[in-house]
Amino acid sequence: MRTQDLRAGIVMMVVTTIIFALQDGISRHLAAQYNTYMVVMVRYWFFALFVIAMVMRRPGGLGVALRAHHPWLQSLRALLLVAEIYVMIFAFVHLGLIDTHAVFICYPLLVAALSGPILGERVGWRRWVAIGIGFLGVLVILQPGGGMFSLTAAIPLAAAAMFAVYGLLTRYVARQDAGEVSFFWTGIVGAIFATLVGMWFWQPMSAPDWGWMALLCLTAVAGHGLLIRAYEVAEASALQPFAYLQLVWGAALGMSVFGDTLRPNVVAGAAIVASAGLFTLWRARKAAA
Repeated sequence: MRTQDLRAGIVMMVVTTIIFALQDGISRHLAAQYNTYMVVMVRYWFFALFVIAMVMRRPGGLGVALRAHHPWLQSLRALLLVAEIYVMIFAFVHLGLIDTHAVFICYPLLVAALSGPILGERVGWRRWVAIGIGFLGVLVILQPGGGMFSLTAAIPLAAAAMFAVYGLLTRYVARQDAGEVSFFWTGIVGAIFATLVGMWFWQPMSAPDWGWMALLCLTAVAGHGLLIRAYEVAEASALQPFAYLQLVWGAALGMSVFGDTLRPNVVAGAAIVASAGLFTLWRARKAAA
């Protein structure tokens, strides 16, 4: 059993959010220049190599990782994650980092709302109220009747829904499959699907942008590696509040590099959504105690 170290876990989670924000910025740059499907395909090639190397270091190696109790659900998880990445990158390009993340952070609320029908978990009235308040925060961000309210603005909301279902399926398969098994299937099935799609959209890439692509792959590996390590040394419920820092770093990057605008309604709405998400997390943790 690994020793728990909350302080180290928090530090690693904060660094992870910085890395993921950088990854989002690089994805936005590359997708604005090249086809999104090709960018995701190359990224997944490196991801697949990373998960194979990680699994090979564990007892049993590839043989254990391949023997999933829920192969179809594992595959569905992987496909959902690839689709979510496609959608998020599209949103980064067309909405910017700030507005995309401000809407996407509602995914913990979707997890809470869908945990009943998917996992059979009980969601009390307090959490339902928090979920409702959180989605009012989303409406504040979207500003119906003006602002960014449009079909395009619903794109990060769709990504949040896919990521929420992905997370719930991850929790479901974790009842029988170890974490490295799920991680292996995520990387391998995702790489196969991304290749089947992306190989039809190959474009020549300049040498500087290959450098950005290499950095994108390295940030993906470093971010996931740190995230895994953080969850090994500290409880997920204690670390989750710090995951919202990615919105802060993303906003800073969006304004300083891409010229995004931080509108007052986005700040207010994101604060409402994050507060509601933290409350649902606290209630879930209290109910499990």
